[in-house]
Amino acid sequence: MTAITFVQGDITRQSVDAVVNAANSSLLGGGGVDGAIHRRGGPAILEACRALRASHYGKGLATGRAVATTAGALDARWVIHTVGPVYSPTEDRSELLASCYRESLRVADELGARTVAFPAVSAGVYGWPVDDAARIAVDTVRATDTAVEEARFVLFDERAYAAFTARLD
Repeated sequence: MTAITFVQGDITRQSVDAVVNAANSSLLGGGGVDGAIHRRGGPAILEACRALRASHYGKGLATGRAVATTAGALDARWVIHTVGPVYSPTEDRSELLASCYRESLRVADELGARTVAFPAVSAGVYGWPVDDAARIAVDTVRATDTAVEEARFVLFDERAYAAFTARLD
């Protein structure tokens, strides 16, 4: 059974096997968590992402999918990049958000990762309401069959931390 833990802090400072990046489809860096991971991890992550774009992911990574690269200078072995959906008040995209977590765990299993740090995918600039993002994230990780021993949600601020920890009650 996967232990689910919560930390308020900086995902780029976590010592884990794999850090999940809330990437954009280009895989070439961006703002928020994505930018922070690329900055702290250094150029090796961008080089690996460019290699992916030059091979299997010429058009980028599809929403809800995940792929791994080196973690560069991060205290992790891998970065698992996943592309979350942009929130829509008129279209239910929750299955795509759940897929980000399932696919990230699938990739972690393929890599042999036992500890994985997740951000609140789509709950930043993609506008997903944090309480609903927490529900989907925690419930999906709980329901996914995986060899990952610890799924650590690393939440940037107090509000997100409170929303995620409330899911365990």
